[in-house]
Amino acid sequence: MTTASTNDHRSHNFSAGPAILPVEVLRTAREELLDYRGTGSSIMEVSHRGKEYMEVDAQARQRLVELLGLGDDFEVMFLQGGASTQFMMVPMNFLTEGRTADYLNTGSWAKKAIKEAKMIGDVHEAFSSEDGNYNRVPRDEEIKLSDDPVYLHFTSNNTIFGTQQPAEPESAGAPLVCDASSDFLSRPIDVKRYGVIYAGAQKNAGPSGVTIVIVRKDLLARARTDGLPSMVRYQTHAGTMFNTPPTFSVYLANLVFGWLQDQGGLEAIRRRNEEKAKLLYDELDRDEFYRSPVETESRSLMNVVFRLPGEELEAEFLKEAEKREMYGLKGHRSVGGLRASIYNACPRESVEALAEFMKKFRQRRG
Repeated sequence: MTTASTNDHRSHNFSAGPAILPVEVLRTAREELLDYRGTGSSIMEVSHRGKEYMEVDAQARQRLVELLGLGDDFEVMFLQGGASTQFMMVPMNFLTEGRTADYLNTGSWAKKAIKEAKMIGDVHEAFSSEDGNYNRVPRDEEIKLSDDPVYLHFTSNNTIFGTQQPAEPESAGAPLVCDASSDFLSRPIDVKRYGVIYAGAQKNAGPSGVTIVIVRKDLLARARTDGLPSMVRYQTHAGTMFNTPPTFSVYLANLVFGWLQDQGGLEAIRRRNEEKAKLLYDELDRDEFYRSPVETESRSLMNVVFRLPGEELEAEFLKEAEKREMYGLKGHRSVGGLRASIYNACPRESVEALAEFMKKFRQRRG
């Protein structure tokens, strides 16, 4: 990574997505923006089939293989359309007639994925926490699978409600399909359990514009190839560039993958994420002034949601936080409250500053 001046002005960015990127990545991109490695052009300005971009693309794929321990069992694709497009692509490719797909309904994005899948074929909700306003994820014994599901779909981290699956859910051997958009590459995973992992990069792996899709090759070999438009067939994109990829987004994601390797990989970043989240949850649990609506065992390491005793006090909290250059703390419009998104790239110093502000705000207004 490029080492540049450390006096760049940076705020405390707690945005849920698009979200903070590692400052080292941004500095490298700034250095290479006008002249990518002596070409006299930006990487945005050269052919996606030229040597320069092809090397970036190949390196990004290889770095993902190494970070996740994928081996040669998976196909890595850089697609467009966001995770929402995958809500339909997954069932289109794998939910064939006579089969059922199981889904865990743990939040707004899971509910949208279920809605899309029901347009394609038979869907079974193996668990739902909707009646509790999505305040938790399931324990394994609560998951009620259908007979022989073609896959079990789950959302690993629920950005709006601040819940996270602590480990892969029980699927009785069915391949897991995971919308990992908001905790992708934040911790090690049990790769062999997965059939498909997809993630919009803009929360934890890069900028908006690229969706990372990882499909197990034996599952890919069984994907539908007939009756689907070319762009929504996974086999169209496997091992090739069917259309122009989002080249600058992939370039930046590749830099993020390299940054993660420099940090020590996913085990090291998991420890860091746990330490950051603990700073905030310890402050939330100190007394009754701050309140987490999430059951303790379901709490997210990525999105810490909380409430104050009243909405006026929450508005005051936000106003004072912004005076201290702490941005992005307003909760999602559908649930209100407050939310601190502390993804991989969020520095510990920002989390420490927020925890200290929370402590002082309580002392003055509690």
